[in-house]
Amino acid sequence: MSVIPLPQEPAAPEPQVRTVTSKVFVRGLKLDAEIGAYAHEQGRTQPLIIDVELDAPVAGALELPDVVNYEKVVKAAKAIAAEGHIDLVETFAERLARACLADPRVTCARVRVEKPMALAPDADAAGVELTLVKG
Repeated sequence: MSVIPLPQEPAAPEPQVRTVTSKVFVRGLKLDAEIGAYAHEQGRTQPLIIDVELDAPVAGALELPDVVNYEKVVKAAKAIAAEGHIDLVETFAERLARACLADPRVTCARVRVEKPMALAPDADAAGVELTLVKG
């Protein structure tokens, strides 16, 4: 009895891989800012806790200039705080998101700004989270 060889299936080609996006983040940035719309918030600083998440492709990145530098996010947040009084955390968050979107590689910026003393001792924090997407 003869054995009939089974046909060999061709080797599957390696799948092409592409980076859809990656997340660059800064979490728990603490800084003081002159912020608040109420009279008792004027003329003094309050602590903020800031989280930032950026969507940006990094496929093939080998060196620092190839990626979004998260130290620039910290510098931008500190610069916004140094500009002077801001009434709303929403304004702070939007300014920071726009500063992050200035990097042409960033396609989406999510910024969360918390005021941990805003509702103390009743709540741990109050604040806002917003997302800006390049369109």
